[in-house]
Amino acid sequence: MTDRELLEALFTAAVKAADPMTGIVKHLPAPPVNGKTVVIGAGKGAAQMAAALESVWVGPLTGVVVTRYGYGCETTSIEILEASHPVPDAAGLVGAKRLVETISGLSENDLVIALVCGGGSALLPAPPEGLTLEDEIALNEMLLASGAPISAMNVVRKHLSTIKGGRLAAATRARVVSLIVSDIPGDNPAFVASGPTIPDASTRQDALAIVEQYRLKLPAAMIAHLNSPAADAPKPDDPVFARHEHFVIASAGVSLEAAAEVARAHGVTPHILSDSIEGEARDVALVHAALAREVALRDRPFAKPAVLLSGGETTVTIRSKGGKGGRNGEFALALALAIDGHEITALAADTDGIDGSETNAGAFADGTTVRRLRAAGLDGRKLLDGNDSFSGFSGIGDVFDIGPTGTNVNDFRAILVR
Repeated sequence: MTDRELLEALFTAAVKAADPMTGIVKHLPAPPVNGKTVVIGAGKGAAQMAAALESVWVGPLTGVVVTRYGYGCETTSIEILEASHPVPDAAGLVGAKRLVETISGLSENDLVIALVCGGGSALLPAPPEGLTLEDEIALNEMLLASGAPISAMNVVRKHLSTIKGGRLAAATRARVVSLIVSDIPGDNPAFVASGPTIPDASTRQDALAIVEQYRLKLPAAMIAHLNSPAADAPKPDDPVFARHEHFVIASAGVSLEAAAEVARAHGVTPHILSDSIEGEARDVALVHAALAREVALRDRPFAKPAVLLSGGETTVTIRSKGGKGGRNGEFALALALAIDGHEITALAADTDGIDGSETNAGAFADGTTVRRLRAAGLDGRKLLDGNDSFSGFSGIGDVFDIGPTGTNVNDFRAILVR
């Protein structure tokens, strides 16, 4: 097995461990005695979660979930809608309305099963009165380019929405059980997909502070909304949530442990650095590279052979328009520049199978990447400065392309030092 094949095997193990079926079976609620069961959901793996639920549920079941274009799958009784990600579109607006309509007329005897995973924030645009879909699109574009961590992005999103921040669950009298695949560092369920069914304690004042911190140039109507009580989201102690439950059924930590087991089976000692790393992708790459070089040159703090594993969600501050790629490609390119000439091989990829603007999950990088880029007439430093990692890695055949995986526990990084 080559080093790249081993890294791909680690990634495959990580994705398999995030299969929602295992968690759904473990946390399957009992059907209501005298009521209906209705399913709602959103996220890049929501369709696969719906199919998994259908396969184990006994009794009648209806519902609707929203997923990204191209991420749907066959279901029998749960309708699958598709919309745009990472920037919202009109189909998402329709999908958000359908979710609310699906549960708003239910009674206290009914059960709602909410299937929530990463990507739901963009897939469920629901601007408050006075704001438009175009406003929400502009907001998402600003947040994605700001370099703000996902938790901060979602604080702003949930105070400029009529569905996020627990508002979706508050729209029904039925009991709501949320089954959540976490793509959030720290696995706070209230931040996954901006918590459509899970309230949290953040406030509109927190949202305004984030707007100021990251210099977000929001339209006047958005600022006015954030300064009004209309932006207040329901709090966790609101009686409407008294009968509700939620379970995180898959997370990055479980996936990294699965990858570690595969590494051990191949005679390589794994070291899980963290499952919740945040920060600028290129800066996180420099820290990982420094550690990998230390292992390569001095066998410290870990002896060779070793693989460094980490997860979480990095961010990219857009410095140049027109670049192609995502945060994992940016990490891999910055890492390649920092390990040039060393016997180190790495894979950085998004567990949902799509990293940023293109169709690849991420990219491979090693100590020869910079030399091979140069031989192809490409300058790694200029590509990084232009947020154009995809052009570089595709130019030398190092993109990691596997297609949608049906789950999402965010970034996966593996750095192998023989």
